[in-house]
Amino acid sequence: MSTISVRIDETLVDAARTAAKAEFRTVQGQVEFWAKVGRAALDNPDLPASFIAESLMSLAEPREDAIPFVPRSAAAEQA
Repeated sequence: MSTISVRIDETLVDAARTAAKAEFRTVQGQVEFWAKVGRAALDNPDLPASFIAESLMSLAEPREDAIPFVPRSAAAEQA
């Protein structure tokens, strides 16, 4: 993957630095994540940004750490 330099407002970089610490990302990784969320939000205006962000984060998780989805109705039937 190649990289390029981009000028970004210092206020945005400071916000990314703060969020990156909380999300255990680099500042560059945080800005990239925000860009991906923004792009997906523009492509899917009916979806909430929080849903998009959570979906992108889940796609980045290792498969072996995934927990299978079990609908509530199926869980109630098993009980």
